[in-house]
Amino acid sequence: MNSLFPVMVGGAVGAGARHLVGQAMLARFGPGFPWWTLSVNIVGSLAMGLLIGLLARSGTGGETTRLFVGVGMLGGFTTFSSFSMEFWLLFERGQSVQAGLYVVASVVGALLACGAGMILIRQLPA
Repeated sequence: MNSLFPVMVGGAVGAGARHLVGQAMLARFGPGFPWWTLSVNIVGSLAMGLLIGLLARSGTGGETTRLFVGVGMLGGFTTFSSFSMEFWLLFERGQSVQAGLYVVASVVGALLACGAGMILIRQLPA
């Protein structure tokens, strides 16, 4: 039960942030392409890379932070289940090129962002 609380609170914060980003992106760009999911997955992956780098650097006291931020906040913020659904919606609407580009942009963008976060943290003085 001790580890559950930071995950639950972090998840609520992350899900709320995802909702706010989604609303803002939908209002700005409209419903034609799932920019909101793409952006939260890439930003969330960057944040995960930064978190991993910081926790690896500190070496101590990171379990509660990992649970709150990594499992809770970022788990609630990123949306790969939504990503999967949005891929199929694009595909079923006959937008197979957009669907394919969405997959490539999401996966490559998320991997690059996570790596960038780790590299950025390594560049900072200890």
